[in-house]
Amino acid sequence: MSLRQQSRKTIAGEQSPVAAKLLTWYDRHHRELPWRTGPAALARGERPDPYRVWLSEIMLQQTTVEAVKPYFRVFVERWPDIAALAAADADEIMKAWAGLGYYSRARNLKKCAQIVVSEHSARFPDTIEDLSKLPGVGPYTAAAIAAIAFDRPAAVVDGNVERVISRLDAVETPLPAAKPLIRAAVENLTPSERPGDFAQAMMDLGATICTPKRPSCMICPLNDDCMALSQSDPERFPAREAKAARPQRVGAAFVAVRNDGAVLLRKRVENGLLGGMAEVPGTDWTARRDGQTDAAAAPFLAEWRFSGRIQHVFTHFALDLAVFRADVGDYKAPADYWWAPLDAIHNEALPTVMKKAIEAAIPGITKRRKF
Repeated sequence: MSLRQQSRKTIAGEQSPVAAKLLTWYDRHHRELPWRTGPAALARGERPDPYRVWLSEIMLQQTTVEAVKPYFRVFVERWPDIAALAAADADEIMKAWAGLGYYSRARNLKKCAQIVVSEHSARFPDTIEDLSKLPGVGPYTAAAIAAIAFDRPAAVVDGNVERVISRLDAVETPLPAAKPLIRAAVENLTPSERPGDFAQAMMDLGATICTPKRPSCMICPLNDDCMALSQSDPERFPAREAKAARPQRVGAAFVAVRNDGAVLLRKRVENGLLGGMAEVPGTDWTARRDGQTDAAAAPFLAEWRFSGRIQHVFTHFALDLAVFRADVGDYKAPADYWWAPLDAIHNEALPTVMKKAIEAAIPGITKRRKF
């Protein structure tokens, strides 16, 4: 630990100067978010709702705040508490989640809700250890819930916090190797009082001021403490290891259209990529192998016409799909398939890649989701 880090360390429950500056800034400039209980409300004795904190943190994994806001509002309107979500139909949850991505998160929502209801009397546990036992709750999410909902002095480290600390301490070690160093620094800074506000202040600072490009250093409350700024090169941090090239996969998607415009869909298996979501029939591509790319691989005989190609990028690979369309009259849906009416296709639990495929075959059918 450097001398500068030692001077920042929170000792015997006292606030470090950095934490004090950050909390003062947060009281004035915090973001107003639908899942957040602001400092003024906390001062009146209002506590954050653990259900809303948990739901927001699950949604925010790998997803931007702006993308999450409308989905969060829909979920809390339909399922206002953990008991309501535990009792919800799993397919309805997947439909409400459609378009938000990383669908294992949605599959874990109901599992987690059921455990909280059945094993914890519908009350979230309040320690990192017990929170970490819940489905879909990893170390970061457990720390965030513990700090924000229960005022536990937990070190909450997301991408924004990594960037702030990397610059504050001019951490030369590249990510991800630097993660233990960054976590130790956050642990040193986290105060015993208002740890939840401190965690959210760090996130807000990274999201609004200490941004990846062109950080607003001149108005940052920590600019006097920032080693990267003193070196005149904040954007150099955090250092990162070179990324490996993303593999390219190929496959085909088949859009069957009934005479009334309905589209033939099926449900993907529950486990794995896009598990439990709706899809048009297609070839068997995965993150590790290609699928067939021609009409000969179609699920049934029809006059399949090439409708173009679509590209979609997943976390670990990129996918190129050849899209084919067939107009099939009043063809009866096979077992485990169904016809999605033209005016209701946007309500199906279709992941973005499938919406792209359908749109290629039927331009304009997948209207932008309206909340």
